[in-house]
Amino acid sequence: MENAFVLELSESKFKDLFVCFCGYSQCRPLHGFGPAVRPNYIIHYIIDGKGFYQTENCKYHMGAGEGFLIEPDVMTYYQADRDDPWSYLWIGFSGRHAKEYLEDLGLNSRHPTFRSEQGKELRKLVLQMLKCSDGSITSQYQLQSLLYAFFAALSKDTQHGSEPPQSRENFYIERAIGYIRNNYSSEIKVTDIADYLCVNRSYLYKLFQSSLQMSPQEFLTRFRISRAKELLSTTRLSIEHVASSCGYQNALVFSKAFKRTTGCIPTLYRTEHFQTTRKNLEDNKEFIEELMKEESLWKLHQRR
Repeated sequence: MENAFVLELSESKFKDLFVCFCGYSQCRPLHGFGPAVRPNYIIHYIIDGKGFYQTENCKYHMGAGEGFLIEPDVMTYYQADRDDPWSYLWIGFSGRHAKEYLEDLGLNSRHPTFRSEQGKELRKLVLQMLKCSDGSITSQYQLQSLLYAFFAALSKDTQHGSEPPQSRENFYIERAIGYIRNNYSSEIKVTDIADYLCVNRSYLYKLFQSSLQMSPQEFLTRFRISRAKELLSTTRLSIEHVASSCGYQNALVFSKAFKRTTGCIPTLYRTEHFQTTRKNLEDNKEFIEELMKEESLWKLHQRR
C-alpha cells in the first residue's frame, strides 16, 4: 500500500520532450510495484527511507538522496524497506530527444541510478507540476518549463554509480529479454527464445530462475500482462485489440491470463484505474496545501 498523489496527462503539444505524469508517494513497509514494463521513461527520486530497485540484470539497494531511471519496455521491480519504507517523487516523460537528454545526465541502461543533493528543488518542482492539472495552454507551457527545470536541477551534481560487470549469464538474460521486448506482440514461445539464443530450454529455465526468480514463461506472461495494463490504463482500445497487441490472438485466453496474473478481468481493471486516477487528481489540492505548509515552515525555520 502507498499514499500516492498523481497527475496524469493524456497528450502534449510538445514532441521533443514532454511530461506524461508525475507524483509523490509515501509507501507502507514492503510496498512494491511490478514486475512491470512501462511505455515511458520514469525518474524516481527518494526523499527519505530506503528500498531496492531491480532491473532485468541488477538489483540496487537505495536510500534518501538517490534515484533511479526506468526505461520504456524494460521489466523492473522496486520495493520499500520493511523497517524504513521510502517516500519518493517521480516524473514520467517521453519525446523524440528524451534518450539524448538523459545521456546529458549520464543516465542510460548501463547507469540507471544516481545521487543528487537537489532533493528540495526536485520536490518543489514536482509540487508545482501537480498544480498544473486543468489542461489549459498555460498549464501545458508551465509543465514544459518545469520539466526542463527538473533536468537542469539534476544536471547540477548528479553522481552515478559504477557500471556493473556483465557475466555470461547476464549476457544471455539481456539478449533473451531484448528478444521478448521486440517480439512479445507475436505468438512467440519459450522454445523460440531458446532457439534465438542457441541454448536448450532447460538451460534457459535455469538462467531465468537464477537471475529473476521466475521461469521464462512466467516472465513472458508478466511482460505481456504488464504491457496490457498500460494499454488498458491509457487508451480506449477494445479488449480484443489490447489482447492482439500483447501477443494473444484469442481474447478469452488473454482475459484468463490477465485475471490469473492480476486477480481481476481486463474490463474491471480499466474501470478501477480511471476511478483511482480521478480520485488522485481530486486529492491533489489537499496534498499540495499540506506540502505548501511544510515549505513555509521550513523557510521560517531557515530565517531563524
